[in-house]
Amino acid sequence: MLMLERVRPGVSARNARVVLFDFDGTLSLIRSGWVNVMVPMMVEILSELKTGESEEELRALVEDYVARLTGKQTIYQMIELARQVELRGGKPLDPLAYKKMYLARLHEKIKDRREALRTGRAAPDQYLVPGARALLEALKQRGMKMYLASGTDQEYAQEEARLLDIERYFDGGVWGALDDYKSFSKEILIRRMIEASECRGDDLLGFGDGYVEIENVKAVGGVAVGVATDEPECKQVDQWKRRRLIGVGADFIIANYLCLDELLKALFES
Repeated sequence: MLMLERVRPGVSARNARVVLFDFDGTLSLIRSGWVNVMVPMMVEILSELKTGESEEELRALVEDYVARLTGKQTIYQMIELARQVELRGGKPLDPLAYKKMYLARLHEKIKDRREALRTGRAAPDQYLVPGARALLEALKQRGMKMYLASGTDQEYAQEEARLLDIERYFDGGVWGALDDYKSFSKEILIRRMIEASECRGDDLLGFGDGYVEIENVKAVGGVAVGVATDEPECKQVDQWKRRRLIGVGADFIIANYLCLDELLKALFES
């Protein structure tokens, strides 16, 4: 299987000065399996409305909108859940209440991973997408300014970047979701970079495993690498992710960063 797929041959990031990374699934595997927490919770909530829809029908509905909103702040998936409850005649909770419910379940699932990193029982690279650190080192050596932007709450994104010992690479900062969710998004961050003259749109290189960040990078004329990680092993391309990422404009598709030399050549020497 190809380690690096050139979706748009001839595309190059030779002019790139700024790099934007998504976090979960693109670099970090701490939260691997989050979909298997969020989707069942939402299916459970919708099933309680007794609309006559089968569990399979509800799961298909939920999986579709969860995937479509992946990369945006978690609250947007909860806003959509509330809308689906209302559409079925139910009285939804505040989306923030759904988010807290989800995070409680997720943090229970990942608490041992975080604790293992905190106490040194697990090496940081154990919870990074394979080859990620070598890529970050290579980009830093090229003088790139790097940003990390996550749909996860900022306090958790920053803490987990520290646990993984990658915060130090991101001189542009580690950014995440805020309670005032309309005040931050990856799109807003990109706009701020351009307005501050840190880069033009076509000076931007982006890496992400979600629909949103790839779309945002391409919307300003940047180059986008779709990281179609098949978590948690990340040894092969997740074909479902691949189709989604190509659909919103990814220029390259990779399963991990073990093809580093080939990737750097494709990005900067083509």
